[in-house]
Amino acid sequence: MAKFKKTAKKTTRSSASTRGTSARSASTKSRTPQAEQLSKTLSETAQQVWLAGVGAFGRAQTEGTKLFEALIKEGLKLEKNALRFAGGQADAMRGAVENKVGQARERATDTWDRLEKVFEDRVQRALTKLGVPGRDDLAELTRKVDTLTAELRKSGKPAATTRAAKKTAARKTRSTPAA
Repeated sequence: MAKFKKTAKKTTRSSASTRGTSARSASTKSRTPQAEQLSKTLSETAQQVWLAGVGAFGRAQTEGTKLFEALIKEGLKLEKNALRFAGGQADAMRGAVENKVGQARERATDTWDRLEKVFEDRVQRALTKLGVPGRDDLAELTRKVDTLTAELRKSGKPAATTRAAKKTAARKTRSTPAA
């Protein structure tokens, strides 16, 4: 670029001195060398611009590759950070979902237990209305039979025969009204 400035200054000086002459023939003669000088200057300038472009291209290739590799490294770092952040968020979300699922499971279990209790109560009431003895009633009767059996053994009288017990049980089932 320094050559371009020097040659441009020379061209303007020589053109200023040619303008000062009054003869036409002198100006015509001076224009030919001036045109050649201008043409040469333009060629040199074009060559310099071309070389500067080629140099810039070469530098862009070498430094561009380095820059590209640096950008790749930076991208990898950012991706790792993003994955780490996303992984942390995923763990937090997983914990929240598991918590909600646990709460829903507890509520479902509680609801199921209440439903089961309601069902048992209704069945027990229906059985009571029908005159069917409940578990507690059967346990009490079993206890009374065992007590009576023990007393009979103590007193020495033989227990009623199984035939008589069956007849008594048959009479009780016939006399109990069925709904």
